[in-house]
Amino acid sequence: MKKNMIRSSTSNVDIELIRQAETIGMQVGNTPVRLFRYWKNENIVVHAKLEWEQISGSVKARAAYAIIYNAILEGKLNSTTLLLDATSGNTGIAYASICRQLQIPVTLCLPENASKERKKILEEHGVEIIYTSAYDGTDGAQLIANRLSIKNPGVYFYADQYKNQHNWKAHYQTTGPELLRDVPGITHFVAGLGTTGTFTGTGRRLKDSNSGICLVALQPDSALHGMEGWKHLETAVVPGIYDDQLADAFEEISTEEAYATIVSVYRQEGLLLSPSSAANLAGAFRIAERIKDSVVATVLPDNADKYNDVIKQLIL
Repeated sequence: MKKNMIRSSTSNVDIELIRQAETIGMQVGNTPVRLFRYWKNENIVVHAKLEWEQISGSVKARAAYAIIYNAILEGKLNSTTLLLDATSGNTGIAYASICRQLQIPVTLCLPENASKERKKILEEHGVEIIYTSAYDGTDGAQLIANRLSIKNPGVYFYADQYKNQHNWKAHYQTTGPELLRDVPGITHFVAGLGTTGTFTGTGRRLKDSNSGICLVALQPDSALHGMEGWKHLETAVVPGIYDDQLADAFEEISTEEAYATIVSVYRQEGLLLSPSSAANLAGAFRIAERIKDSVVATVLPDNADKYNDVIKQLIL
């Protein structure tokens, strides 16, 4: 069947593609909240959203879907355009999972030290991967993606997740309202900084509802850390969507603390978390332990499925 196309002033808008994308959108968001009790003090409880329970298995489904859907609406993306971006893995997997169903090709710039599980998933989804220097991280991957976009005008839709406003807006429209609905009386929101979309969008929505909610931003304690996707902002390129006036407080989390939390959660809950999820949970417990009668919430970006080698070494 021939697709229904509408000509806009700048490009083609594919109505059938919009319909398909809206169907996929039903698999994004509305993740469950689970209560975690602190193993050092069972009276301390943290609320955490299990973000892997949506398409592509991570929190990045929210931003990736919003970026893709709005690009289609704006006529910037269709089946004849390649989606291009830089990623540390999870956003790329989200792009790949969504675009595969929409038959939109994907090209990703990925640091070569990404976990082999992430590489395998991307390859299985038919993604063209351009490996970039491990030493330059996602900052270097962004530079390569930007150069590729400039060199090939009209070939790519450069999603540019670190500057794309639909990244944080996805969380303003979904993650924030879900927390307000599912965590009554929330007093603190705690989350790590990567693209900063989760923290920025969720935080803005929570503040708009109740300015008294405290927003705590987490960062790794050094530039050399083991939380994939996180940024040490003092030494990294600061994402264009980051709002440096939003956080009420900052906390540093070490890789060692994140890894210790992985082990503790596995022993107490039988649940295997990723390093970034464990880091978020460690930060949330720190706040809950410090502030009496607080109602602390965080998000767990993904589980351990994409980090099998690292996790096995920790728990065996």
